Amino acid sequence: MAMRLVRTGNTRCHKLALPFSSRGLALKSGEWIPGELKTATKFVHAGVNPDPISGAILTPIFQSTTYIQDSIEDYLGKGYSYARTNNPTVTVLENKIAQLEGGYGAACFGTGMAATISVVSGMMKAGDHCVITNCSYGGTNRACRTMFTDMGMSFDFIDFTDIANIEKHIKPNTKLIFSESPANPTLTLTDIPAVSALAKSKGIPHVVDSTFATPVIQRPIELGADLVIQSTTKFYDGHNITVGGAVIAATPELHERIKHMQNVHGNIMSPQNAFYTLQTSKTLGLRIKQQSATAMKVAQFLEKHPMVDIVRYPGLDSFPQKELANRQHIDGVHGAMLWFEVKGGTESGRKLMNSIQRPWSLCENLGAVESICTCPSVMTHANMLPEDRLKVGITDGFVRISCGIEDADDLIASLKQSLDAL
Repeated sequence: MAMRLVRTGNTRCHKLALPFSSRGLALKSGEWIPGELKTATKFVHAGVNPDPISGAILTPIFQSTTYIQDSIEDYLGKGYSYARTNNPTVTVLENKIAQLEGGYGAACFGTGMAATISVVSGMMKAGDHCVITNCSYGGTNRACRTMFTDMGMSFDFIDFTDIANIEKHIKPNTKLIFSESPANPTLTLTDIPAVSALAKSKGIPHVVDSTFATPVIQRPIELGADLVIQSTTKFYDGHNITVGGAVIAATPELHERIKHMQNVHGNIMSPQNAFYTLQTSKTLGLRIKQQSATAMKVAQFLEKHPMVDIVRYPGLDSFPQKELANRQHIDGVHGAMLWFEVKGGTESGRKLMNSIQRPWSLCENLGAVESICTCPSVMTHANMLPEDRLKVGITDGFVRISCGIEDADDLIASLKQSLDAL
């Protein structure tokens, strides 16, 4: 299989030639069936080709620390040298994700936070400034607020629903605009085309954490973004099996910077996790469409229950950014995530979460085939400052739920039992 080498700072990493491209199907003769592949086909086949030696339909797990070189002169002739820099199994997943997200290239990491850390450290240095959403995953907030500020970087955590507000906070030393859409856990949306246009007018990269959406619901690069973050732990995995992350870049230059950080930090995804994610991502489209349909039914039930004070889901007509959701999300699919609060505040909210019964599970994580109930103030966003949580509406009784693929009626029956008992 032919390879080409791509310089990455003081290292070199490979990029496999894609025998299974996003255009057409490879035939034995090497000819191609013309035409653009449909999205559902890409989820199964993008970036993947049968093993040329054995014919195995699944990409093998290449569990090797080092790779033998033919000669000093032909160092990296096969594209691989050391496992911290690249791995054949991981490469296939990177190629697959890049195609699904519509990017030039992707880099896969050991966790979603490793992906986020590599973006910030790859785009910024001491003295640089970032305009970042005031509502994001708690780990992102903590890393920027503590670790990166200790390194001499500065951050303005602001409301991203107002484009003028973003522009007002841009400074001469602003080197990154960081959005998250839909935001974790409030589901607040960022107008990705508008923010990307603003960023381009200022010559600043715009990164979107699109974990809640995935390419099933939105593809930020196609909307103008420069970089996309995915916590593959969530929907790409979808089975509570692995942790992982990915950064998708729109250009060769940005991809090279992220791959350089992946190598320097030594936080590449393991080949086993890449193998698992290659399999689980095949059903990504099917799962999210089913989960979205279920989430809509659950949200509609909650909206009518007398004990529910507020419920937010982008598919509901009551969603404050409904017009943007309809315009930005693909084919009216709005995802598996929603949140609500009950009458009685924190005490009632926590009573509900403590009493929730199967098929719901009280735990962290999201995007899995199992339906999950989470208390962000204690779990995912506990490391945010309490006053910052309250500013964006994350109260101590805030209930975040991730709908799985169970029957919606069973999920609703369980919720009703807990709500009726309040």
